[in-house]
Amino acid sequence: MKLFYKAGACSLASHIVLEEAGLPYEIEAVDLKTKRTASGADFTAINAKGYVPALLLDGGELLTEGPAIMQFVADQAPAKHLAPLADAMSRYRLQGWLTFIGTELHKNFSPFFNPAASSDWKAAAMSNLERRLTYTAQQLTDKPYLLGDEFSIGDAYLFTVLGWAKHIDLDLGKWPVLVAYQARVGARPAVQRAMKAEGLV
Repeated sequence: MKLFYKAGACSLASHIVLEEAGLPYEIEAVDLKTKRTASGADFTAINAKGYVPALLLDGGELLTEGPAIMQFVADQAPAKHLAPLADAMSRYRLQGWLTFIGTELHKNFSPFFNPAASSDWKAAAMSNLERRLTYTAQQLTDKPYLLGDEFSIGDAYLFTVLGWAKHIDLDLGKWPVLVAYQARVGARPAVQRAMKAEGLV
């Protein structure tokens, strides 16, 4: 498998999950401005959406969208317990977290990386982020990970998104639970390996 990524972008979550799963894979960086991969290929010919992550499977099929990629990878390594079984209630709770992180956290960071975003848009997004992060911190007060005692793909996604706070002057120190959570997830060997491979540490 080959993961197309941009260092530190949401594709880092898929990269972390691939490391956690212990499956063989390759990575190739993408310049999202020029739409060229590190090897010089036209990324839009690989993924018509033009953004990362994208996972090229061994059979030549392309899988896009982080939550789908992470669930696919988790299901290839069930012994790692990166996602509950498909028919378990906890799998639907995981789906809920993936949706929440994607729509309520990830998307509210987007205006801060968009040169065309107005100050009003950014102010509204910051207000949304603060409310959503307060909720997230409340959910983590009595457990180490989103689903309880075991790390899951939801944690890879949340860790990645929380990492963007430092780029937009959002002080996670307002939520000590989230600071401790970031440190806990960031210390995992697989997370360190993925971040080193992307030049982030």
